[in-house]
Amino acid sequence: MSLELYWKKALDQTRLSIDDESLYPLKTTIITSDLYQKNDFIIRKLDTSKFIKTKIYGPKQNPFSPWDKILEIDKIGYNHQLILNKYPVQKGHILLITNNWKPQNGWLDMNDWKAMQKVNKDTSGLWFFNSSPNAGASQPHRHFQLLRRSKDEISCPREKWFLEIKKDINNCSKIKKNIIVSKFNFLENSISLLELYLELSKKLGLGDPISDRKPRFPYNLLITNKWIAIIKRRNDHIHGFSINALGFAGYLLVTDKSDINYLKKYGPEKLLENFI
Repeated sequence: MSLELYWKKALDQTRLSIDDESLYPLKTTIITSDLYQKNDFIIRKLDTSKFIKTKIYGPKQNPFSPWDKILEIDKIGYNHQLILNKYPVQKGHILLITNNWKPQNGWLDMNDWKAMQKVNKDTSGLWFFNSSPNAGASQPHRHFQLLRRSKDEISCPREKWFLEIKKDINNCSKIKKNIIVSKFNFLENSISLLELYLELSKKLGLGDPISDRKPRFPYNLLITNKWIAIIKRRNDHIHGFSINALGFAGYLLVTDKSDINYLKKYGPEKLLENFI
């Protein structure tokens, strides 16, 4: 049984960081029932009233080099660091970042999988990764995100959809053609995890590290203790919505710029098709 030490540290640092005004939890209101009648998506409206827009001139600063020390949770091996997300979507929203510069849009390597394994052995949940701005990534420095889940909690609203995608013999929808799903077990050795990631990437048409310096397309990763999904992406902004991996997991964020009428008329899954 895991002790969830990283999770406990994340909660401790959350309290300290909020007191220090170094953490800015996203304030949202669930509006699902206003727009959608099923339970495979959770739709939230973002309150932007507390966002301060500051114009910064010159090169954009890398927030992970150095990272803010008050957000620090723990070192993970020699190459990675666990910190809090400065703009958490839930309490204790964790980031796993590389200590030194690694591009977000490059191929994941053995050290990345070892680091995720080490964290997941203690604190697990829904892992997600956005490979570039067109896949919803906000930073070019390599980072993975973890939303902790308890043992009896489903990982995300779309979990059943992902588990059943392979059973669908009429797998001809646009969205399913651009997603590949496989069984996954963090207890495998890290070589096997890396090989699975590369095998799925190749099958989806992202290429491979031998012939491609970086993946051919932007993509999202969703990883749980039971399954892994890779989503091939085309763009990030359409109809006033910005979608990252969490959108495909079933978490949609609506802002003042979002076309609510489009979402209400066509539904969340049709919306997602626009991004692949």
